Amino acid sequence: MKWLHLFNANFRKEYIEMKRYLPNTIALVVTFYIIFLAAFFGIMFVGDPASFDMNVQYSIVSVMFWSLTMMTMNFIGYSVVTEATRGTLEQIYMSPRGVWKIMLTRIIAQFGLQFVIMVILLFGAMLTSGQWLSLNPMTTIPIILVTMVSMIGISFMIAGLAIIVKQIQAFLQIFQFVLMGLVFVPLTAAPFLAFAPFVQGVNMVRTVMIEDLTLTQLPLSDYGGLLLNSVVYLILGLVVFQRCEKIAMKKGLLGQY
Repeated sequence: MKWLHLFNANFRKEYIEMKRYLPNTIALVVTFYIIFLAAFFGIMFVGDPASFDMNVQYSIVSVMFWSLTMMTMNFIGYSVVTEATRGTLEQIYMSPRGVWKIMLTRIIAQFGLQFVIMVILLFGAMLTSGQWLSLNPMTTIPIILVTMVSMIGISFMIAGLAIIVKQIQAFLQIFQFVLMGLVFVPLTAAPFLAFAPFVQGVNMVRTVMIEDLTLTQLPLSDYGGLLLNSVVYLILGLVVFQRCEKIAMKKGLLGQY
């Protein structure tokens, strides 16, 4: 019940902020839609006509996942920077719930809201391109949820860095292009990327949506690799975050900005 109250409070907080700063939210959606349009028209004028449909479908899924991973994985880092700027970071540390629990429920709430935005972008992209993907929720949603776990792990690592150094905006801007490379490069071209966070899950969802597959049509090894990857990165992320917390407390950095 305590987890439910914590999630409800953070969900309301994230929803109110998105609603209160609606122009920023709309600008975010429009920006990612423009990025898709750039990719779409690039494929139209430069790409191979024989593989046009496949390339457009690949781009649709990749752009949608790039937006979702970027907003999710950067979220806790930005949240820490924002709280430090407002002078409320120390107040969060006074909560008996624990900061990592607050941040965990906050990122889950944010993920739910961003997922709705991603679905809107997905339908807008499909409507624009005329390419309709398979949207079987019984197949895609479970894979996305497991993939999200590794994203949370990386987000906690970034948050740990933010607690210590505070200003990480430049790093997060560079990190956006790293995420783009991880999302757009297929595993067939770089199999070693399966060890990177979320890449296996993105590849599975992309395959399901383009080829119209079901859960049972994917190899069990893919599920095993995805689950192991997600658990490892989550544990690693929490360990790094808590280690950074101890360093920040020891050096008295929580109240500084």
